Parts: sequence; C-alpha cells; structure tokens
Amino acid sequence: MDLEQRAASLRAMRDDTFDVLVVGGGVTGAGIALDAASRGLRTAIVEAQDWAAGTSSRSSRLVHGGLRYLYQLDFKLVAEALKERGRLLSRIAPHLVEAQPFLWPLKTRVIERAYSAVGVGLYDALALAGSGFRKTVPVQRHLSHRGALRRFPDVDPKALVGAIEFYDARVDDARLVITLVRTAVHHGAEAVSRAKVTRILKDDSGAASGAEVVDLESGDSITVRAHRIINATGVWTERTQDLAEARGGLKVLASKGIHIVVPRERIRGDAGMFLRTEKSVLFIIPWQHYWVIGTTDTAWHEQLEHPVPTSADIDYVLDHANSVLSRPLTRDDIIGTYAGLRPLLQPTVLDETKSTKVSREHTVAEVVPGMVSIAGGKLTTYRVMAEDAVDFALGRRAAKQRPSVTADLPLLGAEGYVATRNRADALAGRYGFDHDRMEHLLARYGSELPELLAAIDERPDLGEPLAAAPQFLRAEVHRACTHEGALHLEDVLVSRVRLNSEARDRGESAVDEVAELCAQALGWDAERLGLEKANYLRRVAAERAAEEQPTDEAASAARLAGEPVA
Repeated sequence: MDLEQRAASLRAMRDDTFDVLVVGGGVTGAGIALDAASRGLRTAIVEAQDWAAGTSSRSSRLVHGGLRYLYQLDFKLVAEALKERGRLLSRIAPHLVEAQPFLWPLKTRVIERAYSAVGVGLYDALALAGSGFRKTVPVQRHLSHRGALRRFPDVDPKALVGAIEFYDARVDDARLVITLVRTAVHHGAEAVSRAKVTRILKDDSGAASGAEVVDLESGDSITVRAHRIINATGVWTERTQDLAEARGGLKVLASKGIHIVVPRERIRGDAGMFLRTEKSVLFIIPWQHYWVIGTTDTAWHEQLEHPVPTSADIDYVLDHANSVLSRPLTRDDIIGTYAGLRPLLQPTVLDETKSTKVSREHTVAEVVPGMVSIAGGKLTTYRVMAEDAVDFALGRRAAKQRPSVTADLPLLGAEGYVATRNRADALAGRYGFDHDRMEHLLARYGSELPELLAAIDERPDLGEPLAAAPQFLRAEVHRACTHEGALHLEDVLVSRVRLNSEARDRGESAVDEVAELCAQALGWDAERLGLEKANYLRRVAAERAAEEQPTDEAASAARLAGEPVA
C-alpha cells in the first residue's frame, strides 16, 4: 500500500459499485475486508484515522484463549479462541504470532495446584482438539518453588510456592491489522485510510445504498455506492449507526485498559507472568527488547480518539506488578505507556425488532436494510467475527454460495515463511546482521523479508540502523511508507516503527532521521516536513503531560492539547 494504491482506490470508490463497504480499519474491519474480498466480493474499506489507530494498536498484544474464562465455565468461548490461536500460529500468520510461555504463580501447595492443573489441563485439551490434535504450543508443566525461580529469577520468592507454566501467544497487534489490510488489497479490495464516513446513503425503499466519504488528506468528498455496508468501528459503533438515522443497531460502552513498557533487561525472566487481580488480570509479557505490563479495566467517558493513562492508572499497574517482583519497578523504569478502549457490547440491541446474530463474545445486528453492525469479541477471534459479519450481511443463501475461505488463507509474509527462516544464517552473513537483528526482521516481515533486503540492495543507506533507535533499520521506515500505508510521521512512529510506546523519549530523538526518510518516500517538501515533525512533537508533549494527570478528564484535556495543526 502506497500513495499510488491509495489514489487508485479513491478513484475506484468514486466510480464503482461495491458488494461490500466496510467502515472501520481495526482488526475486525480489516478481517472483514479480507473475508469479503477473498470470497470474490467487490470490497472497499475506509478508516477515518490510520489503520489500527484505535483499540487494535493499543491491546495487550496477545493471541490467547482466555484462561480466566474457563473459571466462568465458558468452554465454548475458550475453545473457539484456542482454535483460532492454533490457526494463526500454524497457517495464517506464523511470522507475526509467536508462542509465549507464562507462569501462573501458586500461593498454596496442594489445593490450588490441583484445581489450577485441572483448569490448565482443560485449556491444553481444548487447544489440541481445536487444532486437530496437532500440537501448536507445548502443554503445561509444573514447577517447584526452585524451578519457578529458575524460569523467572526476578520473582519475589515469597510471592509463590511454585508455578504452572502454560502457553499462549503474542502478536504485534498493529502489524497484524496492517498485514490484514494489505492481504485484502492483494485479493482485490480497495482500501483507504484517513477517509471519514459522514453520511450513510439510502435508496427509495430506505435501504442503505452507500456512503458519503471525506478524504481527510485532500478535503474532497466522494460518494461510495455499495449493496451492503458493514460497520466495524468498535467504540465508535453508535456514532456510525447514527449516520444512518436508524433506530436499530448495537449499544457499546468504552472501557479503558492501560499498559506500561519497561526495558527487557530490567526484569530477569524467560517466561511471562499471569496474575489474577481483584478487577481483571495482569500480564507481564516479555518481548525481544522490552516487557509489556497491563492491564486495567475502567469506564471511559471522555473523547474516543486519544485515550490516555492517568498517573493513578500507572500506579495501579506498578503496584500489582511489584506484588510479585523481587526488585520493584519505579516510574524511572518505564520507557513507554499506552491506553486503549475496549468496545464493551451491551446485552441488548437498540431495536429488538431488528434481526441479530449473537455470539458469546460478539453480536451482529441489522441497523437498516443493507447495513449491519458488529461489535464485541477480541483480537484473537477477529477471523470468526469477520466470517459471521459477512455471512450475516450476505444472507444465508448467498453466504452458502460464497463461503468464507480465511480459515486456511495465509496472510502476506506467511506463505514460504519457514523456507525464509531456514535461509536466516545465509542472509545474516550477506548483510552483516546478527541473530538478534534477524529474529526481529523475520518476526515483522516473514517471507516478505527478501523484498526489504532488495530495497537495501538498491539503496545501501537503508541497511543502516536508525541512529537514535538501532533496533530498527532505516529500510523499515522506508517500507512503512512504500508498502504499509503510512501517510504521516505519527503513522510510522506509532504503529509501524513503534517508538512512540517502546522508547523512553517516545521517538523524539529519532524524529529528524525518520521524518527525512518519510519525506523521501512520500514526496514531502520542506514545509510539509517541518509540519510533520512539529505535529509529532506536539503529540509527544501532550502524551507526557496527560500521564501526569490524576483523572481521566484532566488527562484527556491534556492529550487534546497535542492535536495536529493542519
């Protein structure tokens, strides 16, 4: 995805009539676009911000079955999620999704170990059954007190008597979404970010027939004609439904979850940690260069575009993490923070006379004839949600004639991934990359890695690390603009080269170099270059100010002070 593709998609949206128009470019909308396009449906998808700019770039970055739901006896939900986890690990996105061990710390020697073992054992059994009894992650193993300390040396010895080690998986959530959109485009979809739906159009019978869309980059308005519209806008669900002036649809509330990021070397541990709290769960998750720790679960009543953690949120996460760590974390250890909004689906639809399809995790409902909304669910089950949404929009007969094919459809970078990984040593030697660099690149690009290396062959300067963030190559910034749909500096630093949440200065020290690379790829003049840098620095200052505030209201106001200048 680049500027040429975006322009071509805008022309197609203006000139063509689509079978499906998807509104919303998070993981659900991106999954729907891929599902529809891969069925052979003429598909368009628009997103008002950057791809994954909402909840789908602000999650715990996990692909998991939801172990805690077993203790609520929600076996069907867990089984479905574990089946999807297995598909992602083995077929759909093995380059993006990686198996991750976790320790469940035990406080008592016999009773807790016994019932926890049964629960985790059932978790493993459901995972095996969902994958056709092909093991995609190792099964549980029990650790003594000494064994737990060996796996996680920085755990407080008094915090446990032993542990159960079990597996889930982790994923760069924003990269998954961007790859879904790119794969949808590969299969014929038209995709445009920074394009806002301002009105749902109807025909003489009152059925949805398209949408008015404003290209926020140019200010131009276009009419997109479509036989069916699928609203997948998460916490914006009701706002989008209101554009159709209808009584039907879904009711969604926003719940804030925050995370902190600390350097990898700050906590000694080879596995993650799973803790049950009085409100929810807390994950301590190791990544290659850092740990992600969260989350919270609190109602959010402020603006939806820029949720931010408060000082109290950060203290909450620190306190719960420190309850099991032998070397307590302080604010000085934090290199990044972020907050996202979960779209909490309410138990009833807005108009009970409209048709709906209800899952344990998500619901699809008719807004007006020709337009449906989907909400709820979680990242792990995006593919099931997408299939349900397209089936519902098509109707039973048409869905049977054009069934979903995504259960076994590899995303870009997945096909041939193992073969590319097998060449890792040879590629590393040719380009002078160490093992750490190759693991980083393989986990981001999979079998598309040779394309990135070809760009380095053409421009050797792209093979150099970023001066202020050497974990990333200059080529990764270039590719973000030429292949991954980045239009602004913040698009690169927030969702592609994720220094906004993974660097102590939120990428401030890398701004000049990254912006110059963006300018070269996107054709910015000096004025645009200066504006992009100034806007990103405004954002960073606002985010820093927000996380010092005591309340959501104050934090939201501080963050809004960093809105970009046109």
